[in-house]
Amino acid sequence: MSPEMSDLAGIAERLPWPRLAAPLAKAEDALARLDERLRTSPIREGFIARTHFLDACASLWLEGELVHLEDLVLHDAEKDIRTPTHELTRAHAVLRARRRIASAELGWALSASGLGGLRGRAGEGEDADPAKPRAITGDANDADLAPDVVEDRHDPLLAEALAAIDTAMARADRAVAGAQARQRERDPLAYDLDWDEDARLEEWRQALGGTRDLPATLAAAIALEAWIAIEPLQHQPWLGRLLVASLLRQRGKTTHLACLNVGLRFVPRERRRALEATPRLVATLEAIAAMAAAGLKDHDRWLVARSLLARKLERRRSTSSLPALVDYVMSRPLVSAGMIAAELGISARAAQNLVAELGLREATGRGRYRAWGIL
Repeated sequence: MSPEMSDLAGIAERLPWPRLAAPLAKAEDALARLDERLRTSPIREGFIARTHFLDACASLWLEGELVHLEDLVLHDAEKDIRTPTHELTRAHAVLRARRRIASAELGWALSASGLGGLRGRAGEGEDADPAKPRAITGDANDADLAPDVVEDRHDPLLAEALAAIDTAMARADRAVAGAQARQRERDPLAYDLDWDEDARLEEWRQALGGTRDLPATLAAAIALEAWIAIEPLQHQPWLGRLLVASLLRQRGKTTHLACLNVGLRFVPRERRRALEATPRLVATLEAIAAMAAAGLKDHDRWLVARSLLARKLERRRSTSSLPALVDYVMSRPLVSAGMIAAELGISARAAQNLVAELGLREATGRGRYRAWGIL
């Protein structure tokens, strides 16, 4: 057992409850109010989609990197106006991980397979492998083949061409498998070879096991404290904060994936990195409460904005694209003409006309490559 793990062992028995009671109650209440508001909200899905972007940018902010929300939205839509930076690609990795956790089952992220998939060590990509084409054989019982293929399948030239294709596909599969194997090898210049991530992750999961009888919010704070102390992953420290948010959802405290990074931004770094464990736990609980309070304010502001936009849809023809645009605007912090055109299947000029009809706020201040949204 590592020194960090020994410090965390039996932490539940050593908790200073008088100092934790007030911030714990405040965080629990704030989370419950936000989750109840979202449960019946007409903009629930749009709120969740928007907060994914906000939390990804906040994650990089906590690591000392600045990623503009506009750049992340455009990069996610493959509408970049400049070459993506390393920080932007990292923020997009956080965004993809959040979406993957939010769309998965409750216990997936904290399971062995979930941790392997989020670390890129599961042996498979984020998406299911596409179905491979069925090889054409000379079996006369292949009734599912197209008639023209059945007639020509005994053609020697066709058989030779198919054999060449099979050989090329097998060669490509071997090349891809070799590249993936080389990618999984740890470069000693970038990785500490003595850093056993699997063992550290197991230590962290053992620390989670000691929080089963604690309130969900306090368990999340202790889980984050354990992640920082153990440091399981060398190059993905941000993943721990997403796993803590997944823990809140798994324990039934929230039905959405909480934006822990957003809440931690409200707490000064000196408090988040205090020398003693108790002030750090109090700071994490206050961050959760601040995150929930900010989420309530954002939700109410976006709901009012949606109501104002809905008034502009009155007396519109049934084939109007404005209702679809309102839904799309509510699901993204910012939208560009290209994004609207791709989403609604219209031209960029028509997208700009729709934006003008809704009176959306222009957020960039530029004459070209403009973006609009509800901030």
